[in-house]
Amino acid sequence: MNGVVRATQPGSEALLQRPKKRAAVVGLGMVGIAFIEKLLKYDIDSGRDEWEVTVFGEEPHIAYNRVGLTQYFTNRSTESLYLNPLQWYSSHAEGKLTYHTSDPVVSIDNHAKSLRTANGLHFQYDECILATGSNAALPPYISLQQFQNTRGAFVYRTIKDLDDIIGYAVNAPSVIGRRIRKAAVVGGGLLGLEAAKALLDLEEVDQVVLVERNRWVLSRQLDQEGGTLVLEKVKSLGVEVLLQARVRNLLWNDEERLTGLLLEGKDGLPDQNYQVDMVVFAVGIKPRDDLTASTPIEVASRGGGFIVDNHLQTNLPHIYAIGECANFLDETFGLIAPGVEMAEVLAFNLTEGPYHSMRELKAPNISTKLKLMGVDVASFGDFFADQGKISRPLPGATSAHAARKAQLTPPTPEEIKKKVKALTYRDPFSDVYKKYIFTADGKYILGGMMVGDVKDYVKLVGLCNTGKPIEKPPAEFIIGAAKEGEEEGDDLPHDAQVCSCHNVSKGDIVECVKTGGIRSFGEMKSSTKCGMGCGGCVPLATSIFNKALKDAGVEISNHLCKDFPYSRQELYQIIKFRKLKKFTAVMKAVGKKTDGLGCEVCKPAVGSILSSLYNENIMKPSLRQTQDTNDRYLANVQRDGTYSVVPRLPAGEITPTGLKVIGEVAEKFGLYTKITGGQRIDMFGAKKQDLPQIWELLINAGFESGHAYGKALRTVKSCVGNTWCRFGVGDSVGLAAEVENRYKGLRAPHKFKGGVSGCVRECAEAQGKDFGLIATPKGWNIFVGGNGGAKPRHAELLVEDVTRREAIKILDRFLIFYIQSADKLERTARWIEKYPGGLKGLKEVIVDDKLGICADLEKEMETLVGSYHCEWTNVVNNPERRKAFKQFANTDETQIVSEKITERAQERPVDWPEDSSPLHFSLLDIAKDAKWEWRSICKLSNLDRQSDAPTSVAVKYGEVQLAVWNIPGRGLRASQNMCPHKKAFVLADGLVGEDEQGREYVSCPLHKRNYLLNPNPAEGGGSCSDTNYSIMTFEAKADEENDAVLLYLPPTDALDAVLSTTKWMLRKAGEELRLLVKDSDQAVEIVEPLPLAKMIDPLSSAALATPIKVCGGSGALDW
Repeated sequence: MNGVVRATQPGSEALLQRPKKRAAVVGLGMVGIAFIEKLLKYDIDSGRDEWEVTVFGEEPHIAYNRVGLTQYFTNRSTESLYLNPLQWYSSHAEGKLTYHTSDPVVSIDNHAKSLRTANGLHFQYDECILATGSNAALPPYISLQQFQNTRGAFVYRTIKDLDDIIGYAVNAPSVIGRRIRKAAVVGGGLLGLEAAKALLDLEEVDQVVLVERNRWVLSRQLDQEGGTLVLEKVKSLGVEVLLQARVRNLLWNDEERLTGLLLEGKDGLPDQNYQVDMVVFAVGIKPRDDLTASTPIEVASRGGGFIVDNHLQTNLPHIYAIGECANFLDETFGLIAPGVEMAEVLAFNLTEGPYHSMRELKAPNISTKLKLMGVDVASFGDFFADQGKISRPLPGATSAHAARKAQLTPPTPEEIKKKVKALTYRDPFSDVYKKYIFTADGKYILGGMMVGDVKDYVKLVGLCNTGKPIEKPPAEFIIGAAKEGEEEGDDLPHDAQVCSCHNVSKGDIVECVKTGGIRSFGEMKSSTKCGMGCGGCVPLATSIFNKALKDAGVEISNHLCKDFPYSRQELYQIIKFRKLKKFTAVMKAVGKKTDGLGCEVCKPAVGSILSSLYNENIMKPSLRQTQDTNDRYLANVQRDGTYSVVPRLPAGEITPTGLKVIGEVAEKFGLYTKITGGQRIDMFGAKKQDLPQIWELLINAGFESGHAYGKALRTVKSCVGNTWCRFGVGDSVGLAAEVENRYKGLRAPHKFKGGVSGCVRECAEAQGKDFGLIATPKGWNIFVGGNGGAKPRHAELLVEDVTRREAIKILDRFLIFYIQSADKLERTARWIEKYPGGLKGLKEVIVDDKLGICADLEKEMETLVGSYHCEWTNVVNNPERRKAFKQFANTDETQIVSEKITERAQERPVDWPEDSSPLHFSLLDIAKDAKWEWRSICKLSNLDRQSDAPTSVAVKYGEVQLAVWNIPGRGLRASQNMCPHKKAFVLADGLVGEDEQGREYVSCPLHKRNYLLNPNPAEGGGSCSDTNYSIMTFEAKADEENDAVLLYLPPTDALDAVLSTTKWMLRKAGEELRLLVKDSDQAVEIVEPLPLAKMIDPLSSAALATPIKVCGGSGALDW
């Protein structure tokens, strides 16, 4: 593999023509390849694709795993050690990655930004990354020349070193005249134990001896007790161990062949000759910093290594150092983890840093976990904190002044020892040793060590690195939580007393489920009185009750509603895979009644699913009638029947020109304006008939629909981020705008909101949103499942330190998976709480790709976001769609339905009356001498009749507002337009459904009270799901020949006397009472609420009908 191998996969011509940045990586080791992988990934994921990498390696091999060198002694396979297969290097676009082997860099010209290799290659770079690694260190008693001249002396560092060791052992009979009787390893650290195991696996070596200067092995990772346990295991494998043994020199013969070691004498005794045939030094490493001969790179005087700052920059511009050759904070690091951490920081800074904020290297994590000599060994955090050695300040509540003082004058070892406590566990039977170190109050874990059992290593490293308080007693980390078998009361006899206050036994609770048919805990409490005293028995009683339900095979239905025997999740999959695109098609395919009308629950739910799958224009007549009122008119209906207007302001950004336009629109149409919690401007009080004109002005100014009316993305709130804030570390405004523009219009089971904060100060409150992103020095943390509202929930951390590109990919998966699997009207918070495994289970699916569906989820999201359209733009540009916003179908006249009051210099509707008295309207309220006849009320074509969906209009008859519906296959229906609950003129805008008896009803848009539309009071016409209210319904028929809708009505004056808008509109206090008592002989009487039997006029329609119960329905007040 000498020479040059270049990637050959062709890329796009456009891409190749873009100016590229060239990175030269000096060193093809584990850290060098880690840097290359991360740089390429960040570069491609960002979409910029601006880097080309050239790497120069000294060895003839591509990057291999030095940590796994031991296995080379058994399989002798170089390829098995490769970190990436050879094909990986040629799998990139042409020119993206070029690598050279057997050609080390010999000089760097920092002024010309060029380097020269041993083979004479000259290379120009933009950035140079030194990853030269280290050489195996030699003890001071032997020079490099003497070591190289001594046959039988080796180091344990590279594949060549291993080949030399194997070759010497194999050829020993011809070199020394016999087998290797004894081979020594000098050094009892991590590398020394690996080397000892390697020699132990060599059949040509009879005996292995380990020479260690300290009192136990692994003295840099373990205390004496842990090291001694490992030592016992090493000895059990047949390895001889010399502790507290110091080598003074090597012994060799005239042929410069090794014959032994000169060991320092103990207790004043003379030095000792110790015969060995081979020695392997594993005493540490020496950074490879010899390039300074040609380049003035600053090197540490103690310990060596290129001195770097917290950005891995050397003293020279455009030259960096990572891995074992880098000296950070006066220290070099011989473990792979710190090197990979350096590679991560530098790769991020070179790619994302210019667009985000630079990451800084902190004190590297020197936690390590290895299997040595067959023993699992691990150490993490400050594992010697109990000896007064810490690498960072102790966590916990510390004042800013105390923190600064600690930085200036670090605590002494004795002070540290007083502030920590160690918890130790030793099992001599299983050869397990654990020591975990905590702060003295037991709230924080600082570090620890493990021998024999390391299964909790990853979890503990995570807890240690976060520096957050632990959530359980320290002892549970070692011995586990105490078992509580009594939690479900399995071990309790049936006659065991559970509630002492009311003498309720376990058997009483179980029996009320088995024989009493009780299915809720509240019913059980009412029946047995259990838990209604002091309440101390409730946890145990709950467990027993739930277990009894489970044993009884009780299953609570999760069906969408009475019309569909499927859950929302099941219905989503059915619609998706059967490619159903209309509500009527869904009902025909899987509804309980193939020609059913549905209800106010399933219609919006199915409409939402259809939008989530196909994102067609919801203003199409076949789709519009499945939408609730807000979606039907693309605006939020307010309590007075007017609407709010909310243009989208991505991330809360708006120009002065945009502000001016909004101000002009609000002023022209008399709208009340308010800044929302989502950083938008809400304009209230827009009349339905004015909405198209308002939006035309906004769209012409560049605004789009804000979807404040839909179960969709509302806003992505942001702080100002690093574009202005001195504390910001990330571009929160830019990312928030990008995310909001990506997901705008996306329909879901419920509304969802986002937030992006530019630093941990969290000014955007991202952790209170359905999804939130918080900038860190390393990237973005993603939180999910938060919400405010009636049941607030703090969002949970899903992933940490991801790039902007990765964050969006994960959000894509999260949102699509939520759309697919959540229940109807279920926010992300409740969804995550109910999801199997909670956040952990969700993470396995959308981050770890446990189900292998992440690519499919991303593809679905791409399809959805690619189908975005502004719904208001579609309306404004379509005259037919604009007609739907007329207040009345039969006239251009308009009516005011609520008076206004001025408050804080703006107008708003008058308050609802505090007394919500029962209110019943009946045909019997009409004057007895009024002449009823069929009257043409509007054109039949005004109804825009559809074959597969109900349609409706409001009409003006005299001073009365009436609602008319066409229900396919069932004819016309008509009623008053005013809902008596809050005197809102909105019934024509409500959803039409049918109850279990097949009776049609309309559901009021404001509070979901349902009114039967049958014109015959004797059959329940006009009755309400809330028995406090009823409405007038009228006979209706179609005159096809004359294109007319005919209603059977009294004269206008007779109906005005009872139902006129001016009589019932919301008015200022006092004015309403005057109108209601006027013409009292023809007014509806409002009385103090009475018992139901006395409350309903025996001759009214409500008295003649059986009150209905449908999906929306109870008689309870709905606030």
